[in-house]
Amino acid sequence: MIVALIAIAWLINSGHFSTLLDKGWIDREIRGQGVRGEMLFVGIAVLFASFGLPRQVVAFMAGYGFGFSSGVGLALMAIISACALSFSYGYLGSVLFSSAKMPRRMQRLAGFIKDNTFTSTLMIRLLPAGSNLLMNLTAGAIRVRRIPFFSGSLLGYIPQTLIFTLIGSGVNVDPGQRISLGVVLFLLSVLLGVYLYRRYRKRFHLDAEPGY
Repeated sequence: MIVALIAIAWLINSGHFSTLLDKGWIDREIRGQGVRGEMLFVGIAVLFASFGLPRQVVAFMAGYGFGFSSGVGLALMAIISACALSFSYGYLGSVLFSSAKMPRRMQRLAGFIKDNTFTSTLMIRLLPAGSNLLMNLTAGAIRVRRIPFFSGSLLGYIPQTLIFTLIGSGVNVDPGQRISLGVVLFLLSVLLGVYLYRRYRKRFHLDAEPGY
């Protein structure tokens, strides 16, 4: 945690953190810089996403900076690494504060993801609503099995990563067509998430608490 806070402080002072959303920063620091540019982007994006900021923005900027093919790979690398980082925060917190009572909302989420880790994780990643940070922290705190959790996360991240990388990329497709294709893929991923939610909500009593 101390290392992460130091890294964040450095990023804020250097201006990198605040300019990740800026295409000018991508043009100056990332494009044409080879491996150095790729690693700089991934490193900043990991911190960016691990504190709950939108992974869709990471995918969009990866597409803008590296094109579709490379952008998808780098965005997924950054997003899943951010997932692992915040998972580790939750795990470490459960070790250091094992006597603390978990908030009620996290208790309900914990029961939901622990009973069927892969499917529940995949479903939450596909849905556009909800907090990825809360999901990662809770999964770490209750120490779910890592392989089902990270494999479900990675698979669930793919659709929206493809969509926003495509929209942000400079592929030779009309912008209107790219956005239309992105909207269609987005709706398909959401429908799949809703289908999984409807299938499992009675089993996990998800309707018991409004606004979950």
